Amino acid sequence: MTSLSRAQSALPPDFSAQEFRQALGMFATGVTIVTAREPDGTLVGLTANSFNSVSLTPPLVLWSLSQKAGSMAAFSRGAHYAINILAADQQELAMQFATKDIDRYAGVQFVAGAHGAPLLEGAVAHFECFNRSQYEEGDHVIFVGEVERCSHRSGASPLLFHGGKFYAEHPL
Repeated sequence: MTSLSRAQSALPPDFSAQEFRQALGMFATGVTIVTAREPDGTLVGLTANSFNSVSLTPPLVLWSLSQKAGSMAAFSRGAHYAINILAADQQELAMQFATKDIDRYAGVQFVAGAHGAPLLEGAVAHFECFNRSQYEEGDHVIFVGEVERCSHRSGASPLLFHGGKFYAEHPL
């Protein structure tokens, strides 16, 4: 049995932040809106494509948020949030929740989940999560949520994001 030698740290990148961002953009993702309700009733939410499953048992998912995000305090202190996976016809909603300094909930239809987090009407799936753990990595915080409830619309087409553009899913 041989042991692999491990470097003590990573080599410095040989690419720019812009090149890294462009390369990451080549990975097609779904589009989500993460929502929560603060103890005083204030609604928070943002568009995110950094969503992934972690575990089936227990049911865990993750998403990440910039440490500079205005909603960081609300999400890091809150006990619950919801992840809404957007449908192909919800591009406008994705843009609304990605825009700064506006009322992101203006005109938005939703119902309150079990712990008050908004479940957006028309989404293809909802995950109601307990804020299980958080990990600071680089300029983001990774949130791991333990899914307490989930639902989905069978056959619904998701909104996709690739190379800086939105796409509607079409069967091959």
